Amino acid sequence: MNKPAIDIKNLSKTYTNGTKALENINLEVKSGDFFALLGANGAGKTTIINILTSLVTKTEGSVKVFGHNLDTELNAVKNSIGVVPQEFNFNIFEKVFNIVVRQGGYYGMDEKDAIAKTEEVLKKLELWDKKDVVSQSLSGGMKRRLMIARALIHSPKLLILDEPTAGVDAELRKGMWEYLIELNKSGTTILLTTHYLEEVEELCKNAAMIKKGQIILNDSVKNLLTKIDGEIYVVETNKSINKDVIKKLGINKVDDNLYEINVSKKKPLQSVISQITKDKLEIISIKPKGNRIENLFLSIIKK
Repeated sequence: MNKPAIDIKNLSKTYTNGTKALENINLEVKSGDFFALLGANGAGKTTIINILTSLVTKTEGSVKVFGHNLDTELNAVKNSIGVVPQEFNFNIFEKVFNIVVRQGGYYGMDEKDAIAKTEEVLKKLELWDKKDVVSQSLSGGMKRRLMIARALIHSPKLLILDEPTAGVDAELRKGMWEYLIELNKSGTTILLTTHYLEEVEELCKNAAMIKKGQIILNDSVKNLLTKIDGEIYVVETNKSINKDVIKKLGINKVDDNLYEINVSKKKPLQSVISQITKDKLEIISIKPKGNRIENLFLSIIKK
């Protein structure tokens, strides 16, 4: 049986100033998973990542990466992980190609292999035509992709992405999604933190939510969505909904034949649709308003 990509038990971190960043965290990410770690700023996400990557020392608990103990097999852990941090941390005066090749050298790669791998990842991330450009001149989105390319140079089994699409426009973000999905399908385990919560619904299989240094939810994305008590749908119809039905169901009229409908476990969507369409009315389109995971996340952090 495959060992978990990440196996964290009873992990705590208290800084020297007394700040308790993590409290008795237990978290397992299976090999091959695409896992989201969600939480507000300061919740503890980055502390977990920094401990995994040995930038921060833990206070208590155990951490294993593919069965390698962080305390006794640090090099094996480091070689298993590729990290894309929030902040750009490469030499802005160095060329794109050289930045990635040099990273391969840090992992002891042969120069020939590092060059070949650099070409591969730059092409897949659509940066090959920028290989001889000084990184300072890249757009924000291209710099993000350069960070991913650098993290992948040594073919890590675990890729950690800390807000990887911050500052990336919608078109580039979609292209990055497609590449990450392909990467995950090829066997790379991915741990993602993001504030673009639609990414979680689009990309991830499982997710955990952290609040004030504690895991408060850990489940499949599919199951997390079922925990939402209420949701608003935007519905467009071919003609106006009957006024009595609007009043009875508490429907909000937004524009001509465009409505917002509150649904819940007690008032499910299908039941609402049945009552609306009794009058030979047709529904042209129906879609959720906003992001469902975001609604769940916000409801939890406000408690």
